[in-house]
Amino acid sequence: MRIQPVFLSAIAALTIAGCSDAEPVSEPQDTAEAGVDVSEQDEAAEPELSPVEVGDSTPMAERVATIGLLNKRNNVSQDFEMRPGEVVEEGAVILRLQACERTAPYEFPQETGAFVQVDVLERGQSEHARVFSGWLFKENPSLNIVEHPVYDVWIKDCAMSFPGDE
Repeated sequence: MRIQPVFLSAIAALTIAGCSDAEPVSEPQDTAEAGVDVSEQDEAAEPELSPVEVGDSTPMAERVATIGLLNKRNNVSQDFEMRPGEVVEEGAVILRLQACERTAPYEFPQETGAFVQVDVLERGQSEHARVFSGWLFKENPSLNIVEHPVYDVWIKDCAMSFPGDE
């Protein structure tokens, strides 16, 4: 006997509902459909606010990321301080920083990331080829890595501020 997926989801919902002491959650109603005057609603109920509202941190254009570049042929490492939208060309490598983010000081785990694009001019080629486009993470560099035989690229920092920072 095969049970239909509709019945499985109903059985699962009933099983979960029976395991809890909490009251059932009712679906919110649209006040316009319910015919309720918005002015009659409890004005004391304030919406829950997060510690930092959108737009309270440093605007993207004012953030500064520190990007590391290693040339494995000659073992030369360089750091570049870049703002989102900036492009740096170093030898055969072009680095583009699109964005950088850092978690607020009161959020855990602390993470720093940058969206980077890496173009490389390979020997014998006339144009740069994109070898990487994505987020790089300081605390977990193995999560997303630039895979190139000659160059390594990583994020070192994203300088930005939050409300309450001094």
